[in-house]
Amino acid sequence: MKRRLNRWARSQMPTREQLARNRYARHLAHRAELWRLTRRSVPRGVAIGLFVGIFALIPGVQMVGAALMCVPFRGNIPLSAGMTFLSNPATTPLIVAAALYIGSALGFHSDLSSFRALMSEGATLGQWTHWLLSDAAPALVTGLFVISLVAAVIGYFIAIFVWRGIVMRRRQRRLGENAAISAAE
Repeated sequence: MKRRLNRWARSQMPTREQLARNRYARHLAHRAELWRLTRRSVPRGVAIGLFVGIFALIPGVQMVGAALMCVPFRGNIPLSAGMTFLSNPATTPLIVAAALYIGSALGFHSDLSSFRALMSEGATLGQWTHWLLSDAAPALVTGLFVISLVAAVIGYFIAIFVWRGIVMRRRQRRLGENAAISAAE
């Protein structure tokens, strides 16, 4: 299953030649650190993807924003774009509610009961916009920033830990194979 998923993912990714032909991605095609999985680019890509995916809750903007932030920070672009999917229609209400709670706890005013009422009654886009522009914006932005920063830091260190585990497992397997070969001789 894992190999099939890897083959499928590789078949869906654009090649370097395809990127070189694209006028928007042409200047990124020659920068291997943005596309290759390395011990430094993977944690950076995870952190950038989590930060942008949570902070910018506008679909479409998340992936483009994550890709653009990967350029100066030398993070893995495909991985950061994938990490933006953490915030999806199922998790967005939870993220917004937590952001409002954190923003309120940090001293910014937001009415959590009006948020719950809008959620339960299925409010229109105009009602959501009016609520956001009234008093919830500072609390929401502050809460989203705190949540995205914490998630990015945690994701960065988890990616380092997982990367080291993968490398150690490969090394132990290779050492075991070398020991078996030398014992057979």
